[in-house]
Amino acid sequence: MCRKTALFVLAFALWILWMSAPGAARAATLTVGQLTPACSKALYSTIQSAVNAASSGDTVHICAGTYPEQVFINKSLVVNGDNGAVISPVNVVANSSSLTSGQAIAAVVLVQNTTGVTIQNVIVDGSGNGLAACSPDLIGVFYQNASGELNHVTVRGVELGAGLAACQSGVGIFVQSAGASSVVTIENSSIHDYQKNGITANEVGTQVTISGNAVTGLGTAAGPAQNGIQIGFGASGTIHANTVANHVYGPCTEVTGCPATADDILVYESDGVTVDHNEVGDSQTGIAIVANNANVLDNTVFGSLVFDGVLLQGNGNKATKNNITRSDQAAVVISGNGNTVEQEQISDAAVGILTISGSSGSTIASNTYYNTLVLTQDPPAHRARRASPYR
Repeated sequence: MCRKTALFVLAFALWILWMSAPGAARAATLTVGQLTPACSKALYSTIQSAVNAASSGDTVHICAGTYPEQVFINKSLVVNGDNGAVISPVNVVANSSSLTSGQAIAAVVLVQNTTGVTIQNVIVDGSGNGLAACSPDLIGVFYQNASGELNHVTVRGVELGAGLAACQSGVGIFVQSAGASSVVTIENSSIHDYQKNGITANEVGTQVTISGNAVTGLGTAAGPAQNGIQIGFGASGTIHANTVANHVYGPCTEVTGCPATADDILVYESDGVTVDHNEVGDSQTGIAIVANNANVLDNTVFGSLVFDGVLLQGNGNKATKNNITRSDQAAVVISGNGNTVEQEQISDAAVGILTISGSSGSTIASNTYYNTLVLTQDPPAHRARRASPYR
């Protein structure tokens, strides 16, 4: 036997041994749906039965159709839907609880205590939830102490029924950690018709990349005060190139006595977050930073009703190269120390840049103003304003 042939035989033998070793089998695809010509490989009628049968690393393929079930995932999987795959349970029940408050949570899709879970090309619809009280808290997709990716997902109908509009419930996508890490990418998705927040990432250990999504609030609503995208309470991440609009808290009609504000993007008690290249508008504040060392860069902000385009409430925050149009109050508010506002393009604002008394060390430079009579202002007293984060 020649040397080349011997090497080939040896390599082939090693490959056979590797393929026969435990855990060496290739990942499987498990198909869910009704057995039809368009779904010819279906072996499972429910998503949960396929998830239960799958091994870590497998793919669960969902054929077009409506699946009236809550789904629980606790292993590394790819969940991939055909166009028209809808997860829409009827009369949801609690399947988890908040890691901070202990509040019961009913999630349409719950991903818990695992990594590597990708969900893509599905509609998550909570409109048939049937809840008759504020508790359990309704969530569309919940990553709890879990990591993975959401891509081309639609989350809708995460609202409670008649008489429950004031409940602090109804979040489209929620990522939360406690004693573990949750690293989640949320991209290219549509989130709308939620009651409280569109996308929320909370707590230390949570790290999110939120990119390329369309997040649409209810417009003027009596309650609760909505937020489009929130990173809060020690979570970290990037909010990049999203379109976020229509968050207006109905009872907040003037600066004096406003009980809470609705924000398109809210960073709350989470330092070092980057908010860049987003388009946000038609809210009470376009981008609200209630934290330190945030970088607010190259965003387009329009139609800030009652309040402001960009709020920097904290220390060491930077707002640079944002295009801010039509602010009922200020285009940019500074409340804190060592903040920077520069190269902003400000149009049609009551005040260009407003610095709250007691703030110090701010850098305000190279900003351009159009149709804004008061360029900068330092008021005599702190102005009331209250963000309304979800936790």
